[in-house]
Amino acid sequence: MTITIYGITTCDTVKKARVWLESHDVAYRFHDFRADGLDAKRLDGWVGKVGWEKLLNKGSTTFRELADKDKQDLDEKKAKALMLAKPTMVKRPVLELGDRVLVGFKPDVYEQAVE
Repeated sequence: MTITIYGITTCDTVKKARVWLESHDVAYRFHDFRADGLDAKRLDGWVGKVGWEKLLNKGSTTFRELADKDKQDLDEKKAKALMLAKPTMVKRPVLELGDRVLVGFKPDVYEQAVE
């Protein structure tokens, strides 16, 4: 199974997740949103599996800095457009394990997922 972790290099939670994977000898590929971007097809797949509400990080600096009109009346279409325009609004990390998608980092969840 190919494991890919999506995020940004400066995110503390992404760093913790990467350290956890490495300390458990889990091979993975890292995809940096800032360097590598985010394509609509992949985002659509994630939204289909976990929902846009779970993926959109309303607590992120990027989201908080949006104009109020951009934060209002959020629906799937608007949320996906925001995340595609500024992938740093995606809750991090996103871990792809084959056809499964995990959002955020919890060591116990990772442990169950990679066994």
